[in-house]
Amino acid sequence: MSEPEPRPDPDEPTGPPRNTGPTGPGGRGPRRPGGPGRPGRRRSRLIPTLVILFVLLAGIGSAATLWTEFLWFDAVGYRSVLTTRLLSQTAIFVIAGGLTALLVWASLWLAWRHRPVYAPSTPEQAALDRYRTALDPMRRLVFVAVPLVLGAFAGTAMSSQWQTVLLFLNRQPFGREDPHFGLDIGFFVFSLPFWQMLVSFATLVIGLSVIAAVLTHYIYGGIQLQAAAGASRTTPAARLQLSVLLGLLLVVRAAGYWVERYTLSMTEHARITGMTYTDVHAVLPTRSILAVAALLCAAFFVSTIWTRAWRLPLIGLGGLVVVALLLGGLYPSLVQSLRVRPSEAQLEAPYIERAIASTQEAYGLAGVEKTDYDAVTDAEPGQLRSDAETIPGIRIVDPMVVSPTFRQLQGVRNYYQFGDALDVDSYEVDGEQVDTVIAVRELNQAGIPAAQRNWVNDHTVYTHGFGVVAAYGNRRSSEGEPIFYERNIPPVGALGEYEPRIYFGEHSPDYSIVGAPEGATPQEIDYPSSGSTTGEVRNNYEGDGGVSIGNVLRRTAYALKYREIEILLSDSVNSESRLLDHRQPRERVERVAPWLKLDGNPYPAVVGGRVVWIVDGYTVSSRYPYSVMMELGEATADSLQQAQNVDTIGAGRVNYIRNSVKATVDAYDGSVDLYAWDQEDPLLKAWSQAFDGSVQPMSAIEGDLMSHLRYPEDLFKVQRSVLTRYHVDDASSFFGGQDFWAVSEDPSVETATKPDIPPYYLSVAMPGQDEPTFSLTTTYIPQGQARQNLTGYLAVDADAGQTTGEPREGYGQMRLLVLPRDTTVRGPGQFQNDINSSNETSEAFTQTLSQFLNLNRQQGSQVKIGNLLTLPVGDGLLYVEPVYVQAESGSSYPLQRLVVVAFGNELAWSDTLNGALDELFGGDSGATAGDAGTGSPTTPPGQGGTPSEEPVEGDLAAAVADIQKAYEEGQAALAAGDWEAYGQAQERLQSAIERAVAASPEGGSVTVPGDDASQTTAP
Repeated sequence: MSEPEPRPDPDEPTGPPRNTGPTGPGGRGPRRPGGPGRPGRRRSRLIPTLVILFVLLAGIGSAATLWTEFLWFDAVGYRSVLTTRLLSQTAIFVIAGGLTALLVWASLWLAWRHRPVYAPSTPEQAALDRYRTALDPMRRLVFVAVPLVLGAFAGTAMSSQWQTVLLFLNRQPFGREDPHFGLDIGFFVFSLPFWQMLVSFATLVIGLSVIAAVLTHYIYGGIQLQAAAGASRTTPAARLQLSVLLGLLLVVRAAGYWVERYTLSMTEHARITGMTYTDVHAVLPTRSILAVAALLCAAFFVSTIWTRAWRLPLIGLGGLVVVALLLGGLYPSLVQSLRVRPSEAQLEAPYIERAIASTQEAYGLAGVEKTDYDAVTDAEPGQLRSDAETIPGIRIVDPMVVSPTFRQLQGVRNYYQFGDALDVDSYEVDGEQVDTVIAVRELNQAGIPAAQRNWVNDHTVYTHGFGVVAAYGNRRSSEGEPIFYERNIPPVGALGEYEPRIYFGEHSPDYSIVGAPEGATPQEIDYPSSGSTTGEVRNNYEGDGGVSIGNVLRRTAYALKYREIEILLSDSVNSESRLLDHRQPRERVERVAPWLKLDGNPYPAVVGGRVVWIVDGYTVSSRYPYSVMMELGEATADSLQQAQNVDTIGAGRVNYIRNSVKATVDAYDGSVDLYAWDQEDPLLKAWSQAFDGSVQPMSAIEGDLMSHLRYPEDLFKVQRSVLTRYHVDDASSFFGGQDFWAVSEDPSVETATKPDIPPYYLSVAMPGQDEPTFSLTTTYIPQGQARQNLTGYLAVDADAGQTTGEPREGYGQMRLLVLPRDTTVRGPGQFQNDINSSNETSEAFTQTLSQFLNLNRQQGSQVKIGNLLTLPVGDGLLYVEPVYVQAESGSSYPLQRLVVVAFGNELAWSDTLNGALDELFGGDSGATAGDAGTGSPTTPPGQGGTPSEEPVEGDLAAAVADIQKAYEEGQAALAAGDWEAYGQAQERLQSAIERAVAASPEGGSVTVPGDDASQTTAP
């Protein structure tokens, strides 16, 4: 019997031999298309040339962008953050992509290498001959390109999991064990996500290898779908390779079943997150059984190497599917229906208790002080006497309403602006802490006249804002304007000297180019001034912020990055120029700490002679066992986010959160500092270890900065949402759900669907506290009930104190007042309804409240409802809401005309808070509000009477005359744009006001002209 002729190697060239002799005229071979000049060749080279140029330009652009990233991180001192992240992503990409490509290539090569020498003679194989013929000439390219492409996709997907890998490598113990497995919670937070990632990756890689092997064996005849009678459908080589790969795939599936046992602790159910009775007694054992069954099935597949038959593994695979359906689906359903449902309250009680305890711990709510507050509802004279320290500090200036007022009185020029939502802080003024509405005067390039808009002005002249404006939160002028204690350009007021230039802020341009050699002509506009020959005071940046672009290479890189050739060619760019970009505070912190979630509302503070932005950073996880899942975007959404300068914390589902970092961004040089705040947070410890040196210890926080650190809003919003249900700590009550609450809606928003009311900062003394504390507060109403009376009041101590290195004792303490079910206290929505329909009159006005509101709305004005504050005073709950009126046309801005108050079922209003309280409590509230004596001297729209002013004599009259004179001089200087003269006039005005205070009778007040500095004073 003769040996069979060997099969030709497909890699060898086939077909007729190449014609190498002279075939055309002159023996130069066949003529190419295109004729003389060969235009066909030029056309054929054009596309590759364009492709090469495109790739080259894209590569240069990417390299320039990457280099500028290194320059930026190096300039802010966080280069290690960028290198750690890039190296981590690169290493993961190379390892995951290389492993995927290697295994897929090995699967392809082994299948081809052990293909049959002769393809079986069947119609199926005859049909496949065309594919083999097409594949053979390019087989080597395909066998390299396919694994590389799949490896690139897998590597890219895995590199996005760099945070999971870093957390696993730097994992920390929590020091607490989960209630079922007895494992440290750190296993669930740090390790479990990593093992799940590996299981998914292994499933992907082995799955791709199986597909590659099956396709190759099928094309080359190793697998047949239509084998001859009695013939095997797979060759021994194909059977060996596929049995091993499928066995490995089932081993990975077994590991997945085993890992899924631990994920049951994060399973979401209708009432709780975590394992329920059915999970523990039905689902959990099923996962273990399925893991063992998958291992047995894997062994059946491997056994085909010896049995040479697929029957046993296929039976095993079918059995695995049946077990998964019966044990994984049907059995738990039967347990839930037949065992749990008849006695659900009793059987689920231990698991509800686990969920309550874990949720309160995960969200930092374990130490909430709950007090049953039997609020009185009757208003009696002198009722607020015991709260005499709280009432003067009640904030009546709404930071969401008065931004246009700040802009009109302190904007100076159109190219300055204030945020839509101003910020509330606490400052020491004249020896006492004052709740303050504060804003930064930022640059507004949209306000530059169109004729002056060009690249030079936009990027090298109009580069920064100027100064801070601060107003008393508890005072107003006689005209209803805020009273500023820090104001004007240059700054004048109580905050002392500080660097006023704002190069980094919430409204800063994308980039500016600043700086010049010493002695160079100032180029950047600081502020307008009539005392200057140009009508402007100019300045050259002298800070260290931004990136030096003095050399041509750096200028070229930034010109490529921003696609603006002016950066390279402009004479305004010099050897000392610095480029400032990524200027928003949240963006800067996010770049240097990509592992943090950031509060949506950064706020400014004057600290140590500089303006700094304070940004709260949160570490979060969705892996805390038995803790309820919260959607961050929903939990933190409220009416405050209607403002352009208030962002969302971001989307994502979490069940653990800590305010682990306080970050600051210097408004002048953009320097970013990260301070550890919750130093016991394991996530912070892990990230600090991964990015060594990026987070400073709490001990580095100086007392001046500490005094402006406050309890963050977004954390409080998440916590108050959790407390709507988890204030209930009894399992049976939680199961019934009758005591669940909802966050109060914001009644001041005139929309059909009202968002949640924002939490408000104010100084308040909670029951059990001796004195008012700067706090963050919110209110609750019943969940799902038509009657929205008040059911709960939550406040957290937001004052960090002034001690260097640590917050004061009591900071972060939450106090929850729970109102009895049988007590009916109006909720915010009910209070607002009462305002709109109130027939209450006021001594200062001739109409009812509803008449005043309706008349102003009909006379070409807008009525703006201010923030509704709630305070537990007088053994009850007091509502305070300012009302503003703004003309529809002209240079109008909101002026505070009314304050409406309510206590129990009583409502009153007046032109001042002090007057409204006195009317509410029978003519004498027992305490004096901060706006005492500041009634409107002019007739408000729709009002027929005018509050009277007390006559002044002697020294008081002289002081008032000086006030009038200083005011008029200040107004003249303001009209002329002479800011130096205006500042001097304001100093004389302040001196005259102080003399008027000293000369006024005790308990009296003096009304002075209304300007943008200070209008009314009261001793």
